[in-house]
Amino acid sequence: MFTWNDMITFVWAFFLTLPLVAFIHSAGHLFFALLFGGKAKVVLGQGRLLLSLGIFKMRMLYFVDCYSYYEGLKVNNRITQTLVRAGGVIFNLLSIILVNSAISAGYLPKHMFFYQFVYFSVYYIFFDLLPTEYGEGQYSDGKAIWDIWKKGSEEKEKSR
Repeated sequence: MFTWNDMITFVWAFFLTLPLVAFIHSAGHLFFALLFGGKAKVVLGQGRLLLSLGIFKMRMLYFVDCYSYYEGLKVNNRITQTLVRAGGVIFNLLSIILVNSAISAGYLPKHMFFYQFVYFSVYYIFFDLLPTEYGEGQYSDGKAIWDIWKKGSEEKEKSR
C-alpha cells in the first residue's frame, strides 16, 4: 500500500530517476546521430527554456519528456538509420548492465534508486521497441526501425 512514507521514493523516482533514464535514452540517439555525421540536439522537458548549453536544452518541466532531433546524416543508409533509432534502447540496455555490474561488484549499494533506474530503463526499452504510432505524427523507434527496413528510409527524424 502506498503511504506518506513512500513520498520521498516517489519524488526521487518522478523528479530524478525517470528524467535521468529519459536523458540516457535520448543521449543514445544523439551519440549515433553525431557518430554518423548528423547535426543533433537533445531537449529535456517541456515548457519555458531554463538552460541551453550547445546541443543540450533543458526546459522548466524537465521531468515531463525528453527527446532528440537529428538531421543530415553524412553516412546515411539503413544500418546507420537503424543504429540512430535504436541508440536510445542501446544506451538504456548498457546503463542497466553497468548499474547491475557495479552492484554485483560492490561498487554501488543495493538501493531502491537503482532498482527504479533499472525498472524505468526496461520500461523505456519495452515500449520504445513496440512498433506503434502515438498520434500527431509521433511514433516509437520500433516503428521507425520497421519503416526503415520495410520502406528503405524513415520519414521523420525525431526520436523520443
